[in-house]
Amino acid sequence: MKSRIKIENKYVGAEEPVFVIAEISANHGQSLERALSLTREAKKCGADAVKFQTYTPDTITLDVRNKYFEVEHPEWGNQTLHDLYQKAFTPWDWFKEIKSLCDELDIIFLSSAFDKTSVDFLEDLNVSAHKVASFELVDLPLIEYMAKTKKPLILSTGMASMSEISDAVATAREVGNEDIILLKCVSNYPAKPDQMNLGIISIMKKEFQCPIGFSDHTIEPVTAVAAVCKGAVVLERHFVSSRKLDTPDSFFSTEPKEMKRLIDDIRIVEQTMGTDNSLTPKDEKSKIFRRSLFVVKDIKKGEMFSEENIRSIRPSNGLAPKHWKEIIGQKSTADIKRGSPLEWSHINKEN
Repeated sequence: MKSRIKIENKYVGAEEPVFVIAEISANHGQSLERALSLTREAKKCGADAVKFQTYTPDTITLDVRNKYFEVEHPEWGNQTLHDLYQKAFTPWDWFKEIKSLCDELDIIFLSSAFDKTSVDFLEDLNVSAHKVASFELVDLPLIEYMAKTKKPLILSTGMASMSEISDAVATAREVGNEDIILLKCVSNYPAKPDQMNLGIISIMKKEFQCPIGFSDHTIEPVTAVAAVCKGAVVLERHFVSSRKLDTPDSFFSTEPKEMKRLIDDIRIVEQTMGTDNSLTPKDEKSKIFRRSLFVVKDIKKGEMFSEENIRSIRPSNGLAPKHWKEIIGQKSTADIKRGSPLEWSHINKEN
């Protein structure tokens, strides 16, 4: 298993900060300026990468109006796939300017490719990794073509069975590409928290021996945080300037203030995930306020220790409370004033 994978100047892995991808996708609403503005906003929010999609309506589907190509969805219905993708696609002549801005801002440019022509196009842009969308996971020839570039592959697994994921991973590995990242994903838009099954993250990590992330289509921020707690090392989330915008993906996307808070929360969670049980300096300092055995009533030399004259109280200057039973019934070696911490020298062990 590759413990970490390098994408441009970042590493993805269990010992690394969670790699956050702000997916702009169709949320540019056919405006280059909005695409550039969202890229700047993603950087301000703390995202590591922005992601677009590289296809045209004609490379991803056919302009045919029959029952096979009609969309049935509350938000996307009453149109064909070709109609939907005509509204959603990113014009390819934008990408050079978007990539240039990403380089200037030091945020990684990514884009999902949907056929060989888009892979070639992205290779000409010198992308640092390739992304496979959930719906393309079963396109093994496409995955093989991407894998041959020797760039890291990020594969979303929405709708996929474990055997289908296995086929995709094996396809990449058969051509010598071991730089594979799988994203747990539920391909509903928006997805509901009770559909997440985030426990599969650890199972996927063990089964496929590669880093596992989470492509999150929920509205709630807590699902992403929960995924990180379950071991996700990548988070992908759709990003929009406002959900009020009329773009194909806006209704399930994350706004800038939400994204900033989400990334901040993830960074806090990362700080909590250590496995070292050694005490912090503040913990060490606080130990003085633990309980210990103190004399609570003046004791004369030779007097027996009892529940009436010694107690477990704060602070911790006396003997540990675990010695209580062996001390009760013993005799004092000296006069001890109330408020004194109990010491071994006070105890006559020859009784």
